[in-house]
Amino acid sequence: MASSKWIWEPSPEFAAATNVRRFMDRLGTRTLAEFLRYSTEHLEEFWARMADEVGVHWYEPYRQVLDVSRGVEWAQWFTGGKLNIAANCLDRHRWVSRPAIIAEREDGTVREISFAELLADANRLANGLRRMGIEQGDRVALCMPMEPEVVTILYACFKLGAIAVPVFAGFGAGAIATRLEDSGAKVVFTAESLTRRGKQIPLRAKVEEARGNARVILLSDLPTESPEFVTESLDSETPALLLYTSGTTGKPKGTVHTHAGTLAQVAKEIWLAFDHQPEDRFFWLSDIGWMMGPWSILGNHHFGGTVFLYDGAPDYPRPDRLWRMIERHGITTFGVSPTAIRMLMRDDSARDFPMDTLRLLGSTGEPWDETSYRWFFENVGKRRCPIINISGGTEVIGCFLQPMPIQPLKPCSLGGPAPGMAAEIRDGCLVCTKPAPSMTRGLWNDSERYIEAYWSRIPGVWWHGDFASVDEDGCWFLHGRADESMNVAGRKVGPGEIEQAVLGHPAVREAAVIGIPDEVKGESPVAFVVLKEGFEFSPALAGEIIQTVGQSLSPVFKPSAVLAVPALPKTQSGKIVRRLIRRQYLDEEPGDTSTVQNPEALAAFRPVHR
Repeated sequence: MASSKWIWEPSPEFAAATNVRRFMDRLGTRTLAEFLRYSTEHLEEFWARMADEVGVHWYEPYRQVLDVSRGVEWAQWFTGGKLNIAANCLDRHRWVSRPAIIAEREDGTVREISFAELLADANRLANGLRRMGIEQGDRVALCMPMEPEVVTILYACFKLGAIAVPVFAGFGAGAIATRLEDSGAKVVFTAESLTRRGKQIPLRAKVEEARGNARVILLSDLPTESPEFVTESLDSETPALLLYTSGTTGKPKGTVHTHAGTLAQVAKEIWLAFDHQPEDRFFWLSDIGWMMGPWSILGNHHFGGTVFLYDGAPDYPRPDRLWRMIERHGITTFGVSPTAIRMLMRDDSARDFPMDTLRLLGSTGEPWDETSYRWFFENVGKRRCPIINISGGTEVIGCFLQPMPIQPLKPCSLGGPAPGMAAEIRDGCLVCTKPAPSMTRGLWNDSERYIEAYWSRIPGVWWHGDFASVDEDGCWFLHGRADESMNVAGRKVGPGEIEQAVLGHPAVREAAVIGIPDEVKGESPVAFVVLKEGFEFSPALAGEIIQTVGQSLSPVFKPSAVLAVPALPKTQSGKIVRRLIRRQYLDEEPGDTSTVQNPEALAAFRPVHR
C-alpha cells in the first residue's frame, strides 16, 4: 500500500524477485543510488557486465568496450566485436515454444507466429533481397501497417547487413518522399492499404507517389526463396537502423544506430526497467515508424519473449478495445502514450475489466498530467502495477530517464537517470555528460548538423533539450521541450517540417508554426502565415492550408488554427523567433527582444487574435 507521498511502493517480495535487484546483488551494490552511481562512474565496466547479464551473443568477442579516440562525439562501442541483431533476437530462439508474435487486426483477425516460422520467413526474405542485389549498407525502407511482416523485414535486413529505414505509414506522400530521398533507400516495402475505423485507406498508391528512386514492393512480389540463410557476422559498429526524428528545421534528422549499440540498450531496458520474465507478453501501442516499435520488438525478442502487435484504432469498434485485447491475450506489460490515455479516459469501461495478468505499465512520448496518470494507474493498473514512465529519444533508441521497478513512484515521475546513462540537469535542461552505446553515430549525410544539434551547447556534453527538474525526494520530472520541437499526440515534430507543408499551399509566402497546450494531444500546432499578393485570408483559405498539411505530412500534425499576420518577427540573420511568437500568443511575458530586427511585428500575435 502506497503512503500519501508515493502513489506506488514495491513490496519487499516484489523487489527481491526483480532482475535489477538480482543484478545489483551480483555486483555488490546495496542501494539503487549506489547501483546508478556505479553504472556511470565505472561506465565501461558496467556496459561490459550488462552485455554479459543480458546474454549478448558474439561471433567474435570485442577487444575494447569504449573507444573515444575520435572524440566523445564519435564514440565507438564494443570495438573489434562481431555480432548480429538477428542472431541474438531470432536465430537462437528457433526452438522456443512461446510465440514470437501475436498480432490482431482491427477486424479481430488474430495471427500467432512462432520463432521457427519467423526465422524461416526472414531467411526467405533475406535471400530474396540478396537476389535483388541488396548488399550490406544498402537502405531498405518499410512503410507498413503494424503487422508481423514488419518484423520479418527488420530481421531480413539485419541478417544480410542492410540498414532498415522504418517510416510512419500515416505520413503524407511529401513526408515519406523526404525520408526516402534522404536515406537513398533502394527499395521500400509497403501494403496495398491499411484499415482504420473499418475503412480501407490506400497506402501503396501514396508510397508509389513518394518513391523517387526507390523500388516499391510487397512481400507477395518476391518469389519463394529458400528458408535457409547464413546470418552475416557484422562488426559491432555496423549500422542496423536509420530512424528519422524531426528537428526545428524542415529537414528530418536521420539517426544512425548500430548492431551492438542498439542491442545493448534495448536489452538492458527490457531486462532492468521492464523486468522481463519468460512468460511475458509485451504490448506497446505503437507503429513501426516510431522508435518504440523496433525498441519493443528487439528488446523482447532478445530474450525469446512474445510481442503483441495491434494494427488499428485503439477505441474501435468500442472504447474498450484495448482492455478486451489485454484480457484476451493475457498481456503482462502494456505501454501507451499519455495522449492515448487522455482520449480513452473519457470512457469508464476500463473499470469493468480485471486485466489481472498485467504486471507493469509503461509510457513515453510526452509529459503526463496528474489526472490522466492517476486514471491510468487506478483504472488500468488497478493500483497494483507500477507505471514505468520512460524518456529518451529516437536519437538514442532508448532512455535517459526511467524508473526501476524496485523504487517508489510519485505521479508523473520518471524515477531518475537510467543505468549507464550519465543524465544531469544543466540550466534547467536534460543533458548527458558521458557517451552511451546507443547514441546516434551522427546524422545521415549531415555530420555538421549532428554536432550542432547535440554537442555544441556545452563542449563534450550531449544536449537533449528537455526541461527537467528533481524534487526534494530525488524524483525526476520532465516539462516539455526546451527547443521549438513539439510533442503532438506523443510524436515529436519540428516546426520546420510543418512550415514546409504549409508553404506547399500556393497562397502562402512565409509561415511560422508553434505548439500550444492541448488537453488531449498534449500540444497542438498553430500556424501563422504571410500571404502572397493577390490572396485574401478567409476561413475557407485557412481550411485549405490545414488540409494541405494533412495531405503532405500527416493528419496528426494538422494545425488547430491558421492565422494570417502582416510579417513574421525575425533576427538580424533572418531566423524566425518562434519562442517569442509563442510567448506573445499565450499572453506570457516576451522576455528579451533585443535580437529581433522587427519587434513591432510581435503585436499581431497577441491573444486577441486567437
